[in-house]
Amino acid sequence: MTSTQDYQAAEQLLRRPARPGELVVGDKVRPQWIDGGTRFWYAVNTGSEHRLVLVDPAAGTRETITEPPAPTAPGSPSANPLDGPSPDGKVAVSRRGHDLWAVSAGSEWALTTDGEADYQYGAGPSSTANPTLLRKLGIPYLPPAVAWSPDSTKVLTHRTDERNVRLTHLVEARPDDGSAPAVHTQRFPYAGDEHLPLAELVVLNVADGNVVRAQADPLQTPVMSPVTAQWAWWAPDGSAVYYLSRPRDLRTLTLHRLDPTTGEVTTVITESGDTRVEPNQFMTEAPIVHTSADEVLWYSQRDGWGHLYRYDVHTGELLGQVTTGEWAVRQILHVDETERVVYFTASGLVAEDPYRRTVCRVGLDGTGFAKVTDDDLDHVVTVSENQQYFVDAASTVETVPVTSVRDWHGRVLVELERADLGKLVATGWTAPERFRVKAADGETDLYGVLYRPHGFESDQRYPIVDTLYPGPQVTRVAPCFDPGGMGLDAEPLAALGFVVVALDGRGTPGRSKAFHDASYGHLGDAGSLDDHVAALQQLAATRPWMDLDRVGAFGHSGGGFAAARAMLDHPATYKVGVALSGSHEPHFFNAGFTEAYDGADDPGAWTRSSNVQRADRLEGKLLLVHGELDDQVHPAHTLRLADRLIAANKDFELLVVPGAEHTFIDCLAYVRGRCWDFLVRELMGTEPPGYRPEPIVIGPELLAEMFA
Repeated sequence: MTSTQDYQAAEQLLRRPARPGELVVGDKVRPQWIDGGTRFWYAVNTGSEHRLVLVDPAAGTRETITEPPAPTAPGSPSANPLDGPSPDGKVAVSRRGHDLWAVSAGSEWALTTDGEADYQYGAGPSSTANPTLLRKLGIPYLPPAVAWSPDSTKVLTHRTDERNVRLTHLVEARPDDGSAPAVHTQRFPYAGDEHLPLAELVVLNVADGNVVRAQADPLQTPVMSPVTAQWAWWAPDGSAVYYLSRPRDLRTLTLHRLDPTTGEVTTVITESGDTRVEPNQFMTEAPIVHTSADEVLWYSQRDGWGHLYRYDVHTGELLGQVTTGEWAVRQILHVDETERVVYFTASGLVAEDPYRRTVCRVGLDGTGFAKVTDDDLDHVVTVSENQQYFVDAASTVETVPVTSVRDWHGRVLVELERADLGKLVATGWTAPERFRVKAADGETDLYGVLYRPHGFESDQRYPIVDTLYPGPQVTRVAPCFDPGGMGLDAEPLAALGFVVVALDGRGTPGRSKAFHDASYGHLGDAGSLDDHVAALQQLAATRPWMDLDRVGAFGHSGGGFAAARAMLDHPATYKVGVALSGSHEPHFFNAGFTEAYDGADDPGAWTRSSNVQRADRLEGKLLLVHGELDDQVHPAHTLRLADRLIAANKDFELLVVPGAEHTFIDCLAYVRGRCWDFLVRELMGTEPPGYRPEPIVIGPELLAEMFA
C-alpha cells in the first residue's frame, strides 16, 4: 500500500534536480575562472546557503571566501546576460529584432541592418528555440549565436533563412490575462519537407561594420545553430574559420576552411560512408575535431570505433591514425603542440563498464598511449582556461563523486569536494545497482541501472517500471553518479514502491559504430524494446522479488513514444504505460531528427516507426499526457494517436495540460503526481492516497543549467 509518506518522499526526490543542495551537497563543481585560468572559484549549495570556495591549483590550496573575487579582465560591457561578450571584455553582441548590434562602454551600433522576419542574424532554428518556455520564464530571446575571433575584432555568425519552412500552429485556450484563445505560429520542418532552415555564414568586423559572406552554399540547420553547436569555429590565431557540413542524407562529412577577409571557402577533409557520418555519436555534444596551424585531428568511425586521425590542414593528406582499439574517443581535452601529445577522454577501457570515461594521452604520431586517470571510475572533466590542469569529478553510478584538480600527469593538485548524501539517504534512498545483461540476440552485452523500492524486503514481490528513453542521440543511463534525468523519474518511482529499471539497448550511442547503427533506418526500434524485454526476464530470473506480471513503461518525449510503443509491440510484457509528450509519428516530427536516424528519403521507414499506425494493437492500460503549447513535439502527435485508438475502440486515458510546454516546467509536480496515481492504481491495484505534491519553483541555478 503506497502511503502519503511515500508520496512525500517521492516529492522530495522529484524536487532534487530543481533544488540543488537540498538533498545532495558538493556533487557538482562549476569552476569560474579568474587570473587567466590560473585560479578559479566555485559555489556549493548546501540547501540553506551558498558556500564559496577559492582554489589556487599551483599552490594546492582551497579556501572559503565570502564574496566572488573580482575578475582581473574587463567585465562585459553589457548588463544583459543574454549578450555575447568579446574575449577582451570590451564589446558585446546583442540581438535587436532581426539584426545584431554591438555594445561598448555606453555606446552601441548596428552590425547588420538587413535582417527581416524569418531571415535574421544570430538565431537558431525556430523549431528548437523553445518559444513557449522562454515566454513562461520571461526570457525575451536566446543569446545570439556568435563566436568571437581570438583578438576580439570579428564575429562569426550566420543569417538564418526560414522563409520557406513550413508553418505550424498552437492554440492557447486561456492566455494568462484571461483573454480570448491565442494562436502561436512557428517555423517547423517535417521529415521529407522540401525546405529546411538554412544558415548563411558571415563574418562581421566589429569596428568598421564590414560584412564578409561565405562564398559557399548555406548549411542545413534543422536542429541547432552551427555556431552554438560548435560546428563552426575560429582557428587559434584567427586567420581562418573552420566549419563542418553534411548533405541531407548525412552520409558525407566535410571540413571547410573559410577566409574571414575574403569569404573564400576551400575543402580540407571529406569522408563518406554507407550510413550517417558523424563527428560525434552524441548529437548535442561538440564535434570531436581539433584544428591547429598545420594539422587536423579528425574523429572517424571508419574502423568500427570512434578514433582520431591526423591530417595535413593545408593539403588534406592523411598523416596517420592516432588512436586505435576496441574503444572510443569521447572528447578531445587538450593538444600540447610542443610535446606533440593529445589528451582526451575515452570510453571502453574499463572492463566492468564500457561507458565509463577515462582520461588518456597519446603522441600525435600514435605512440606512447597511456591512461592519465588509471582507475575504474568514470571521469567528468572540465579543462582550465589556461589548459594547464583539469577539474575532475570521479564516480560511478553507485559511488559518490570526488572532485579534484589534476595536472596532465594525473596527479591530484588539490581535492575540492566529496559529495554528502546524508539528507538523500534519510529519504529512504539507496544506491542503484549497475547491471549487465545480454541483448535479445543472446550475445551483445547491455548495461543499465536498477533502483530497489524504498523499504525493500526480499520476501516481497514488487511491480516494475521500465523508464524508457530510446533516442539514438543520447544514452538513457550515464556511468557517473546521479546521471542526468535519472533523478527526475526513477528515484521518485522507487520511493513509491516500484522496482525501477533503465537500460541502453542496441541502437544507442557510446559504443561501437555497429552498436549505434542498429537503429539506422529503424527509429521505431531505437534502444531495442526486444532488448528491454530480454533484460527484464534476465533480471527477474535472479531476483524473485521482481514481478514480471506487473510491468509498466514510463517515458517522456522520445521516451513517451517508447512507452506507447512498448505496449503496442510487447503487450505480453508491458501491461501499463505512461507516455508524456510522445513523438508518436516521425513523419510529422523535426526533420533533422527523423532524417538523421531513420533516413532522409525513406517514408516507408517513417511509417514503420509510427505508433499511430499500430494503435489497434493496444491491450493494456495507457495514459497519454501532452502539453497544449508543446512547441518541440506538437500535441498533434498524441491527439493523432488518440484518434486512432478511438477508431479502434480502445480504452485509454488522456490528459491535455492547458498552457503547458514540452517539459511541463511550471506544472511538473501536478503532472508527475497524476502519473504516479495512474501507476499505483493500475500496477499496484490500490487507490493512491490523494496527496498532491506542491508546485516546484524553478530557481536561477536550474535555469542556468538548462540554458548553459
